[in-house]
Amino acid sequence: MDEFMQAAIAEARQGLAEGGIPIGSVIVHRGRIIGRGHNRRVQQGSAILHGEMDALEQAGRQPASVYRDCVLYTTLSPCSMCSGAILLYGIPRIVVGENQTFMGEEELLRSRGVRVDVLQSEECVALMRDFIASRPALWNEDIGS
Repeated sequence: MDEFMQAAIAEARQGLAEGGIPIGSVIVHRGRIIGRGHNRRVQQGSAILHGEMDALEQAGRQPASVYRDCVLYTTLSPCSMCSGAILLYGIPRIVVGENQTFMGEEELLRSRGVRVDVLQSEECVALMRDFIASRPALWNEDIGS
């Protein structure tokens, strides 16, 4: 597994250690991480700080040309909100740790020209399966169930 997915997993583990949901993300521009984040909905009392949204926020304001030359790594298939942000900013490629515990909007992204690579990382699957088993109500809240 490459260093960028490892960085996203480290973010997910940090979120779990903080009492949150173990989903992490990094945004890479030309081989350098420009934004990293993890789901902070619990920690910040936020309605929107999923891992991908936090990574975008931490990357700060960037010109469109930067986003069009980025790869977003995320430990879990992106939800509708995060997929919308990916489309809005024109990020051309995402690398997903796993989509077995949750299938996000991968088909929407592909239909709009985004390259979606799914790794099916056992580490990512185990993080989410363990979390969902131990905190099902919080998980359902996070995905809007």
